[in-house]
Amino acid sequence: MRLIRLLSILIATIIFSSIIFLFFLKTPTPRVLINGKSFNAEIVKSSKDQAIGLAKYKKISKDFGMLFIFDNKGYYGFWMKNMKFPIDIIFISDNKITTIFKNVDYPKNGNSNLQGYKPDVPSDMVFEVNAGISNKYNFQKGDSVKINY
Repeated sequence: MRLIRLLSILIATIIFSSIIFLFFLKTPTPRVLINGKSFNAEIVKSSKDQAIGLAKYKKISKDFGMLFIFDNKGYYGFWMKNMKFPIDIIFISDNKITTIFKNVDYPKNGNSNLQGYKPDVPSDMVFEVNAGISNKYNFQKGDSVKINY
């Protein structure tokens, strides 16, 4: 009798733990929506992660981007240090595109003399995607940006 009770407690614990695990496992992937095009997004907020950015990848999928979120609007500068592929850099403020740098190439001869990229107006988010995406989907200054996370 005691063994049956212990087994039922053990089974109930395993089931409960599995439900909790699946709940946290199924948290939705953040999404960025621009002009009807939806992207999976990796959100980076820490200064360490922001400094590394997409440089930690050899390549990314066409429906993926990295979203940098800042606490305040500013003229945040970006560069291509240690990047391995070209990208589009999209600056965002008040959920609208403020500036786009298209087809920004990666450094092929090391990281010396890197160019900086800053927005035209203070921005609080930056979205980086594969080079050519902005042209392919006709992203323009003023386009609305929706973030779901």
